[in-house]
Amino acid sequence: MEFSKLRAKYQKLVVVAGTVIVLDQITKAAILNTLPLYRSVAVIPGLFNLVHIHNPGGAFGFLATQSSSVRIVLFVLMSFLAVGLIFYFYRNTPKTHPLLATGFALIFGGALGNLIDRVRFGKVVDFLDFYLGSYHWPAFNIADSAISVGVAIFLFHLVFKKLPE
Repeated sequence: MEFSKLRAKYQKLVVVAGTVIVLDQITKAAILNTLPLYRSVAVIPGLFNLVHIHNPGGAFGFLATQSSSVRIVLFVLMSFLAVGLIFYFYRNTPKTHPLLATGFALIFGGALGNLIDRVRFGKVVDFLDFYLGSYHWPAFNIADSAISVGVAIFLFHLVFKKLPE
């Protein structure tokens, strides 16, 4: 592949993943600097709060009760593996599948956003709290949102057989 085509392919990855990382880190910094830990502010009463929570585990608190050294090593290694795998998928996604490439770039940026937290703090800062009455979705952040949207795009391609050959 010639250099200009290669450059254009990775430019999308840098722009999409970079935007996710910057938004994720800015919003987490805002929460860290303005909302005390375990506090909550109602934004839309009965539906949405801003909260300040630190998640030492994985998705939905997975392995949160393990020792911090085990968690940090395991999640940092898993994050590096995921980032490498997603980069491989992105690199091998043909130009004919731009939405799929965007999905991989979103996952890549989200994984790096949460990896930054794990390296800096040993846990991930979560702050978006959606709920209905007493039913709460686990708190999450911008990186988690990007990962979820990226996975949804991948699943769409998988279910509707829109994956590259």
